[in-house]
Amino acid sequence: MAVKTVEAYGSDLSAFFGFLRGHLGAEPTLKALGRLQARDIRAYLAARRRDGLSDASIARLLSSIKALYRWMSRAHGIENAEIGYLQGPRRAPRLPRPVSIEAAKDILHEADTEPDADPWVAARDVAVLSLLYGGGLRISEALSLTGAHLPAPERLRITGKGGKVRIVPLIAPVREAIDAYGKLCPYTLTRSGALFRGAKGGPLSPRIIQARMQMLRGVLGLPETATPHALRHAFATHLLANGADLRAIQSLLGHASLSTTQVYTAVDSSRLRAVHAAAHPRA
Repeated sequence: MAVKTVEAYGSDLSAFFGFLRGHLGAEPTLKALGRLQARDIRAYLAARRRDGLSDASIARLLSSIKALYRWMSRAHGIENAEIGYLQGPRRAPRLPRPVSIEAAKDILHEADTEPDADPWVAARDVAVLSLLYGGGLRISEALSLTGAHLPAPERLRITGKGGKVRIVPLIAPVREAIDAYGKLCPYTLTRSGALFRGAKGGPLSPRIIQARMQMLRGVLGLPETATPHALRHAFATHLLANGADLRAIQSLLGHASLSTTQVYTAVDSSRLRAVHAAAHPRA
């Protein structure tokens, strides 16, 4: 378990035990914890709700308590099925946060014209970012390309999450960006070696592209949500806004389930509502 997760569970349980001292009128023992009922836990969660905690925080508190009871079952044989059946608040799905069309264009332009970057480094970054926005690739997928992809093909065969293979067509600007980088790269790009290289010639780290996007969003005044993955979100959202079929977008993104892709319809609907509210004379 991650260190931060352990710390969060510890903080949650410390607050829970503090509540139980007042609720039970005594120090909570293992035996007392075993006798707790669902209504006792609900009373605690209700108290924290009154403190202003969000649904996500309440759900995490309940997760911490359930983890405690799983440990008690393993370590001490104390079972409390009633606690295990408790359900937390349903969380609203987190919508993707794509960059706008104008922001995507500005990002690519700024990356290409950065005065402090070596020409081949600028060309490399433009090529990678173009694959994310123009091809909908994940950053790991873009960095998995090899020298065999030069010159850039019209279609890429990508192996994504879960080993799912998809064919991604590359539009002309993306192919041109890749080929421009290939001509400027000072390192020998072999068919089996990484296409995108770091400053010392090794495979490019995703952290370099993440840092590059951080710098670009600072220059352009974009929010922190303008990450490399936001360009992939933008790819899907902008295709949908321009009439692309949802099944086609699913295939291009490599989603196993259409429900995963359908989240972009909510993003597009939100944008349309905002435009409507801003433009309609009766809004």
